[in-house]
Amino acid sequence: MLIETSGVLTPDRDRPLRLQPLTDVASHDAGGDSERPVVVLDHVSLAFDDQVVLRDITFSVRRGHMTILLGASGAGKSVVLKLILGLLKPDSGMIHVNGDRIDTMGEAQLMKVRDDIGMLFQESALFDSLTVADNVGYKLYEETDTPADQVRRRVEDVLGFIGLGELIDRMPSELSGGQRRRVAIARAMAARARLMLFDEPTSGLDPITARTVDAEIIKLRDLERVTSLVVTHQLRDAFHIATHEAQRLNGRITIAPASLATRGATEFIMLKDGRIYFEGPARDFLASPDPYLRTFLSGWIPPLVA
Repeated sequence: MLIETSGVLTPDRDRPLRLQPLTDVASHDAGGDSERPVVVLDHVSLAFDDQVVLRDITFSVRRGHMTILLGASGAGKSVVLKLILGLLKPDSGMIHVNGDRIDTMGEAQLMKVRDDIGMLFQESALFDSLTVADNVGYKLYEETDTPADQVRRRVEDVLGFIGLGELIDRMPSELSGGQRRRVAIARAMAARARLMLFDEPTSGLDPITARTVDAEIIKLRDLERVTSLVVTHQLRDAFHIATHEAQRLNGRITIAPASLATRGATEFIMLKDGRIYFEGPARDFLASPDPYLRTFLSGWIPPLVA
């Protein structure tokens, strides 16, 4: 978060972020689910030996909303995702996912939490020996008692949603880089996860291919109401996702410039030196006179952002 001092925005090291108290989160009734945070990091710190990665990080992600984590390489963005998955434990602070505190959980409990989380890794991580259908349905086949014909229907549904239904019986080696990423998104969707984590989803892709991946992330937020956390250093994609919305009209899905209300469903968080340096919407990020943010944005002219 930035605060204004003498007309200049500077990092606020002490002012608390806009965070619903954890006691309120725990006691929130079902009627308020739309406002209940799905993810809460509360004063989280983590170091690897003498290297401090995160310093007193506090933020939350509301149900059905999206948070985009930005920052230079090594800022701790991917570490945040590993903490939310329970793959790392913080040195201090608390982490809640879907109302449950996970930083004190054992592996058996964490496995249940992860059942409701979809993860897209940087490398897509498809099984090369399995078809697209078997990759997408893998979790349902291996970890549930869902009948095979129902799994197949679910696979067909999610592949149709991302526009790759015709590739259902192909092997990963027959897919382009962008198609592999989109199949990985379909796999994460198949088990109907309510929380999606994206780790550099467009890294290494050309701009046109990256835009197809952006579209799937937008559709999940706007049409499926999935809560999501996107880690990226690709400003082009971050602002495209934040300023566009998915619309379903006459049976067709289109991506169009977003209304102001939809833009409010996506928040940016910038990490720097292990701390939250900025938190807010795309408009405030672009308008900030802060020298570090201006340097981060230098050389990039964002289209379609008022």
